[in-house]
Amino acid sequence: MPEPLDTLIQQHRNEAGGLMPLLHAVQAAYGFVAPEMVEPIAKGFNLSRAEVHGVISYYHHFRTTPPGRTVVQVCRAEACKACGSDGLMAEVEQRLGIKAHETRADGAVSLEPVYCLGLCAQSPAMQVNDRLFARVTPERLPAVLSAVEVAA
Repeated sequence: MPEPLDTLIQQHRNEAGGLMPLLHAVQAAYGFVAPEMVEPIAKGFNLSRAEVHGVISYYHHFRTTPPGRTVVQVCRAEACKACGSDGLMAEVEQRLGIKAHETRADGAVSLEPVYCLGLCAQSPAMQVNDRLFARVTPERLPAVLSAVEVAA
């Protein structure tokens, strides 16, 4: 059972710059920041709904819909792109049967581009749920996906 939204708001409302930590806490607890959460968050921080929505929509990290049971993220930042993440993303899309920003119809998996996983020296990188994988090639991809029980 996730922490109630009001409790999370109370924990962060008096922090300097507390909106970002709150949004991270909400996403960690619920998996996404639902549109109906924007108003209570705005009230809790004495902000407009537009200001809160603007932060949520600006950062690719925040989801506004529930993710699949498994979340596959492929790094699209400069170092990973230079080392082949475009081809890797295309291979992941083909194997999962979905495009970036989509969730499979059965809710099993979501595919998200991300903009740096902190593994620039070991590019290209990807993450499956909380597990990081470095130097992922299309040849290694089946093992990566099977290791986390993603139906390819």
